[in-house]
This record gives sequence, structure tokens and C-alpha cells, in this order.
Amino acid sequence: MYKKQKKSAGILLYRKSGQGLQVFLVHPGGPYWENKDDGAWSIPKGEFHEGEEPLDAARREFHEETGSEVSGQFIELTPLTQPSGKVVYAWAVEGDIDPASITSNSFSMQWPPKSGKWIKCPEVDKGGWFTIEQARKKLLRGQRGFLDELQRRVIP
Repeated sequence: MYKKQKKSAGILLYRKSGQGLQVFLVHPGGPYWENKDDGAWSIPKGEFHEGEEPLDAARREFHEETGSEVSGQFIELTPLTQPSGKVVYAWAVEGDIDPASITSNSFSMQWPPKSGKWIKCPEVDKGGWFTIEQARKKLLRGQRGFLDELQRRVIP
């Protein structure tokens, strides 16, 4: 049986500072990610379905995961296929957000697994600004290509 390919859409928020180009990343909530740092962060993103415009989904997901709206001149980046097979569509946009201000939606999960106990977790437990070099270490491996394209397209 043919299985539909999962797709996500997200926003790579960036700013130019005295430290150079910086990007805003989020850390996933929940006990699985609690003690993971390098290679665990992501752009704010989430799945979208047939008929939903990917940029609309990316903006919705940014709001759900940070509590903030994002607007500006969106730069469509080349979609990346993740190790899981999921395709991530992303847009870069210049902006600013205070990491201390983010509020995320939440989800329920059984923890510990098969325990019958359910806990509520934020989808995102924190956000932060990182230089491109820092972001290469923090970001999930499958999303690092967005950093290369951002640098090529934003820095003359």
C-alpha cells in the first residue's frame, strides 16, 4: 500500500547583529528531548496537509510554537528531505523575537512509555538566537542545509 509522504513547513527567522548573521531556533519539549542539546534544535515547523498552502502552515506553526506572529519578505528555501523521509519546506524572513517571551502549544504523551501515565508537555520548551556556526551544532542534521542556503541568499 502506498503511504503518503509526510510534509512539514517552517520559518527560519534571522537577524543581522554585531555577531553577524543569527538564526532563531527552538528546542522540542517533552522528556525525550529534555537532556539533549547539540543536534536537537529545530526551526519552528510542523506538518501540513493536502490543500493547505505551505507558507500559511509555516506561519501557523511559528505562531503555535512561539506565541508570536511573523511577517515580512519571505524567502522560499529549497525543501530538504529528512533522514525519516519527511520533506521540510522552509521560508527565511528577517525579524526579531525575545526568546524569553515564547509560549508554545502543548501535547499529551504517555510517560514513561507503556506506563499508562499521561503527561502534558509543551511542543517547544525554549528558543534561542545562534550564530550560523553555533546553529550548525544545535540544529537537527537534516535541517542544516537551510543555513547554507540562507547564507548564500542573504549575505551579498
